Amino acid sequence: MTQSNFLAVLFTVLFLPIAAVPARTLDNGKEYDNGNKGDKLHEHFYSESCPLVEAIVRHMIWIRVAADPTLAAKLLRLQYHDCFVRGCDASVLLDSIGGETVEKDELQNLSLGGYDVIDEVKLVLELLCPGTVSCADILALAARDAVSYQFGKPMWDVFTGRRDGRVSLASEASSKIPSGYSNFTTLQKQFSDNGLDVLDLVALSGAHTIGMAHCVVAKKRFFNFTGIGDTDPSLDPAYARQVLDKCTHSPNDQETTVEMDPGSSLSFDSHYYVTLGQNRGLFQSDAVLLTDSTSASYVKAFEDFDKFMDQFGVSMKKMGNIGVLTQNEGEVRKNCRVVNTDGRGSVNEHFIVPTLIGD
Repeated sequence: MTQSNFLAVLFTVLFLPIAAVPARTLDNGKEYDNGNKGDKLHEHFYSESCPLVEAIVRHMIWIRVAADPTLAAKLLRLQYHDCFVRGCDASVLLDSIGGETVEKDELQNLSLGGYDVIDEVKLVLELLCPGTVSCADILALAARDAVSYQFGKPMWDVFTGRRDGRVSLASEASSKIPSGYSNFTTLQKQFSDNGLDVLDLVALSGAHTIGMAHCVVAKKRFFNFTGIGDTDPSLDPAYARQVLDKCTHSPNDQETTVEMDPGSSLSFDSHYYVTLGQNRGLFQSDAVLLTDSTSASYVKAFEDFDKFMDQFGVSMKKMGNIGVLTQNEGEVRKNCRVVNTDGRGSVNEHFIVPTLIGD
């Protein structure tokens, strides 16, 4: 971050209109039990140690989403990929050190984005509340706030109190992150292993209502479904033609992209379920939701936006509590890209704080 950008961010935060940011909260003092180890997350965990944290994160994220509407999809995906590997411990944010591959180096994670935004928020919070707010909590809040910008209010509650993990392995990410090629049985098991059911699977798949995908991700389904250069026959022919036309010259291209929700990729709505019901789901993992009677009934029900949004919030809260570290577990990183090295950590060379007052 340059000094001019840093000063702009700091000025914005110091003078943010907190009272003007609407909030939607639960009863004070409420706790969430993640159902695994009995660890507790709390509403407004930082109310005494860093009372403005949620307003600051929301304000900074809304500024960034206003400038880049694609950010909501990036941050949602970043949290999703984090939580399915070692739980929601911000391990996906760690950089490789000494040549050891970490989660973000795994093939499915190479296209992840939004790291710089988390870095910016972390830098400001370290100045205001040093060593207090975890990267895992920042990511959970940022994903919620990025989606919520469109609606002008927080769309689900995020309980906080997570701690950051110290381990990140690419090998674990390759086996635990659900793939766009997965069949229904595989998806159901991967979600069940993380305490999520079929209802959560269908609701969280609705995140595909925003964002883009590279042609290479859809290559097999559209260009070589059974190994003879064919297209998945379950696809709507007109939709298949659109994708084929867009990707014909670049099925292996890592740059060319297609909308995951045709015609509505920047709007968080229930249009994904409408198009899925028309056999216009981009991924195999989308289409297989129609192959099970229970999940297919949820797909139909979630064409109603209110029903979808209510359940999406519930499922995001469940996902956000997978395998969390709390209390004395893990650490609170000073820099989201590296583990602390001295028990407290220090601001890494990526984030040198500029001198605000001359010597």
